[in-house]
Amino acid sequence: MKINIVIPCYNEQEVLAKTIDVLGKLSERIKQETGADTQLLLVDDGSKDCTWLMIKEAAEAHPFVSGIKLSHNRGHQNALWAGMEASIDHCDAMVSIDADLQDDENVIVDMVRQLQEGKDIVYGVRKERKTDTFFKRFTAQAFYKIMQMADKEVIYNHADFRLMSNRALKALMQYPERNLFLRAIVRELGFNEGYVYYDRKAREAGESKYPLKKMLAFSIDGITSFSVAPLKFITFIGLVMTFIAIAMILYALVKYIQGEVIQGWTSLLVSLWFIGGIITTGVGITGLYIGKIYTEVKRRPRYFVEEKI
Repeated sequence: MKINIVIPCYNEQEVLAKTIDVLGKLSERIKQETGADTQLLLVDDGSKDCTWLMIKEAAEAHPFVSGIKLSHNRGHQNALWAGMEASIDHCDAMVSIDADLQDDENVIVDMVRQLQEGKDIVYGVRKERKTDTFFKRFTAQAFYKIMQMADKEVIYNHADFRLMSNRALKALMQYPERNLFLRAIVRELGFNEGYVYYDRKAREAGESKYPLKKMLAFSIDGITSFSVAPLKFITFIGLVMTFIAIAMILYALVKYIQGEVIQGWTSLLVSLWFIGGIITTGVGITGLYIGKIYTEVKRRPRYFVEEKI
């Protein structure tokens, strides 16, 4: 049995040497405990530092290391897709993990065991986020809760640390969309599922590749890529406002018939601003979905490979 560990990398020179060393030792343990052979596939997502040079040096020094360099930074999801696409004809299963190794690499052994027991997809699920700052923990948990409200299929506290069998990979490759949100798409595949639970570690070096700006962009992209819940929500708000408007019209007519002068320019002004805000928000959300349709219909390539080793 052959296992490919796919590691998307973007400006990871501070942690890469240790990551390769740790996963190399893990490969020996996987071989001893499960009999599976392991290969590391590092995908350089257009890094601006020495990441690709380090990948080349590691590939020359270690037979279990290979690498792909993308011609331009295409984002984590596309880099991960590139690694999966490159692995599909060379392994029985693939494990995806981030280069910072904040996800516990040791549970990969349990993932492989579950694969041997017949599981096609094994999800890595975080138990706690003690190593995260309060703000990071709060925003991440809020994101997962909102995603679960929008789509019940999303697994709480699961990111992109998972094992997929070869047949699950082949099924995933049939999805043609360019707006990738893999943690939701993979769940749609079905097949036999398993779970491993672990405590998330602190990043040892380098900087997080998901500052607040990127986290918000990824959250919006994830929700709008895989759910029409926001459109349903603004439709619901529109209906509520319509009923309120009808009630206000009836109230105004009754007061007019009774001969009473209607006071309340302030409330009228507030209502106009409120309704205008709702309309603008609704148009903006609808625009996001139209923008995604625009991206999909162009069918542009997800990435280009500049070099392989």
